Amino acid sequence: MKISFTLSVLLYLIALHSFIVGFALVIIPIDALDFFGYNNYEGSFFKVQGGVFHLVMALIYFIAARDLSRNRILIYLTIIFKFTATAFLFSYYLFIDRIWMVAASGAGDFIMGILVLMLFLRLPESVD
Repeated sequence: MKISFTLSVLLYLIALHSFIVGFALVIIPIDALDFFGYNNYEGSFFKVQGGVFHLVMALIYFIAARDLSRNRILIYLTIIFKFTATAFLFSYYLFIDRIWMVAASGAGDFIMGILVLMLFLRLPESVD
């Protein structure tokens, strides 16, 4: 299987993941956040803001997947985003609040970042 095809599929899956997370954050009732470890969370601004952020990120991943050659900068940004998210989420979990979903999200972002990086490093300069 060609590296470019595999990387495109991976980016589409990451876009789908971000879209689902973003949409869920926007519509999920505040009370449902208890299940994810966010006990006694109040207000909805930051929840919805996080949801909109994920929707914007989903668009970036989707655009990157559509044309790898033309959108290499978006692949670089994807790698930076995933490893920045990993560092932030694990730091938050370790030093601020032990929310299980924060640690799980950090692990997920790390895995996605590693996969994109590994495929990107094997991607030829010109992709057909």
